[in-house]
Amino acid sequence: MNPIILNSSLPQRIADLAVRALVDEAELTPKPGLVDRRGNGAHHDLNLSLMLRSAQALRPAFVEMSAVARGARADLHLREELGRIGRDAEVAMMAATAGVNTHRGAIWAIGLLCAAASMDPADWQAAHVALRASHIAELPDQYCLPRRSNGERVRARYGVSGARGEAQLGFPHVIDLALPVLRASRAKGKSETTARLDALVSIMSSLPDTCVLSRGGESALFAVQTLAHAIGDAGGTGSPTGRELLARLEQTMLAHNASPGGAADLLAAALFLDAFELVIGDVQKAASPALAQDLASVE
Repeated sequence: MNPIILNSSLPQRIADLAVRALVDEAELTPKPGLVDRRGNGAHHDLNLSLMLRSAQALRPAFVEMSAVARGARADLHLREELGRIGRDAEVAMMAATAGVNTHRGAIWAIGLLCAAASMDPADWQAAHVALRASHIAELPDQYCLPRRSNGERVRARYGVSGARGEAQLGFPHVIDLALPVLRASRAKGKSETTARLDALVSIMSSLPDTCVLSRGGESALFAVQTLAHAIGDAGGTGSPTGRELLARLEQTMLAHNASPGGAADLLAAALFLDAFELVIGDVQKAASPALAQDLASVE
């Protein structure tokens, strides 16, 4: 059992899992159009070192989000507190990356899930955590000023719900697609890398990714979803045909100068929930009575 999980407070445990999920997503290779160990994908301002530095810079925010949500209910006060911490996290991210937006979408998604996990750690099932996160996401934050981000412009132009809608619906691309595919691939004996790539491709096959739409429009999104579907139909990224199609998907992303950043954020969310369910669930089942009580109690 991971000693970090056993020897730190619950908010610290949750933050460790969140940062690990961001690091694992960044390092996963080969990802079509995304930063990975090979290079920068379709990005000119991002690289792996920057992504890893950004992930570590977000750890204090994830700790704080988990701490303020521990044992709390989904109400306006909690929503506004999380919004405040999230805005501070963006400042920390920009300071760590010299002004490059590496993880704004992940701050929203992973931050919500960290808070939801801490609200009731005794109920550690991924679907239940995502449902609690949706209740928070549905609430308004009066201190969040409107801004014309790329995501907002894309949502208005194409009529898609984006990251906010995904969260408000309880992260369906994570719960209904990525996690089942991730675990099914493992059950078939595939490597962890292949299982994670399969999960990423499953998200890409369905998600109206605002990052893809922003750079390549509807034609790029259609091409990406079509190839991602074909990879799934071919048996996943580990099959010979699947590997060939994955290479074609990479070429398509680069040709459109598009990157599936929304899918990457949701893969990180899936990896976080997968780890939280497995690690915290195991602790709940195997821990001493005192530790189990610490996990379930409100500090």
